[in-house]
Amino acid sequence: MVCKNMFPFFNHYIIETNNMLLNISHWKNIIPAIGLKLGKFCVVGASGMVVDFGITLLCKEILHLNKYLANSLGFILAATSNYFLNRWWTFQSTSPQVVKEYSIFFILSLIGLGINNLVIFILHGKWKFNFYLSKIFAIGMVTFWNFFMNYFFNFQ
Repeated sequence: MVCKNMFPFFNHYIIETNNMLLNISHWKNIIPAIGLKLGKFCVVGASGMVVDFGITLLCKEILHLNKYLANSLGFILAATSNYFLNRWWTFQSTSPQVVKEYSIFFILSLIGLGINNLVIFILHGKWKFNFYLSKIFAIGMVTFWNFFMNYFFNFQ
């Protein structure tokens, strides 16, 4: 009981958080909305995957750039096209702060790029999986990172 009395704000925060997490009607409204947005995000992501793979293939196989540089260029161009499509369709953002929104989206995408390259490095570089299969797995992982970070921290 001493801790409860010493930190009343913290205790109140824990009680409110628990009440929210246990409130089923709260989740009945949020889960379908998140699911719909995640579905749209994945459709946009599929278009981004075409951009990503196209640029990566062009840079790696035709221009003979380093595979990580080629991967990075594909990822960055895909992230840029994904921002505009997600802003308009997935999150329906009307914020006038486009530069701020894009900057946050791009920073989150760069962190995602780091995750993407790390996964490719482990799967392809260390475990000798096929480069493109490794890339598909990395894209899947980064999709969830990008969606939830943008959902909670960028497009409110």
